[in-house]
Amino acid sequence: MIDGRSTPENSLMRFDAEAAVLSDAPRSDAREAAPPRPAPARRALLMCAPDHFGIDYIINPWMENQIGQAALPRAKAQWENLRGKLAAHSDIAFVAPTPGLPDMVFTANAGLAIGEKAVVSRFHAKELRPEERLFCEWFEAQGYSIAPWPENIPFEGAGDALLDHARGIVWCGYGWRSSEDAPKYLEKIFGRRAVALRLVDPRFYHLDTCFCPLSGGWLMYHPAAFDRASQEAIRAIAPVEKRIEVGEKDALAFACNAVEVSGRVFLNACSDDLRSRLIDAGFTPIVTPLSEFMKAGGAAKCLTLQLPGAASTIMPRG
Repeated sequence: MIDGRSTPENSLMRFDAEAAVLSDAPRSDAREAAPPRPAPARRALLMCAPDHFGIDYIINPWMENQIGQAALPRAKAQWENLRGKLAAHSDIAFVAPTPGLPDMVFTANAGLAIGEKAVVSRFHAKELRPEERLFCEWFEAQGYSIAPWPENIPFEGAGDALLDHARGIVWCGYGWRSSEDAPKYLEKIFGRRAVALRLVDPRFYHLDTCFCPLSGGWLMYHPAAFDRASQEAIRAIAPVEKRIEVGEKDALAFACNAVEVSGRVFLNACSDDLRSRLIDAGFTPIVTPLSEFMKAGGAAKCLTLQLPGAASTIMPRG
């Protein structure tokens, strides 16, 4: 138990492979039949197959009591279900999985790429640091210009830095895995405003576990994951009519750890209330159960890295 609150372990949802395939079937709610909002340009995503996925150490609260508990066949089925759904609406590139690096499947943490520039992560956890060279090699092979980053400033990529396409800003989380100094470096590298948000709940150790910018200026987030000053910063930038505040139950099911593509929001789980609010905002929620990855502290967003502006240059797998 963490501060008397629900633990990640007892919030995990059981997964049935057949149910996952049917999870986005049409519902009786007539509003869901409405066409999605006008889509932006086709996006590119980076993924890594879970060939070597497992829970071999503890670097976040979700991993407590989960060492050796990940079922690899189920994880592969869940990942393939997500990949297939995303591939229908986006271009997907792949980085090769590497033995001994079970968290490499969480490509959101590889770095932050915008246009032709990329920042490769400087991992806080020593267990993840061997990934840095491999992701750097992938970015270089795709023609990205690798921006220099101080060795002593932890920064965990798009796990803690989320591009808000509507506002042209980068929301940047800090407090657990990335440094408070990271936003100023991102501003200098990408020439965009970086808004620093302090994370205060260890269950939401990365920004993308509790915060999700959506198209059209919409924002889905769990307010209690942030300190008061950060909550006020969010409210000052995103008007109330564009904010979808997520309660603890949905947040612990990683509803905010979502991927939006062409108005479709892919997420691990979604209450009826949150589903209704997303639909009212013009989005189509699509549940893709990812319980095996939640044991390691990740879901849909963690398993993907957005590559803005790169769709014409990356090499998707056939």
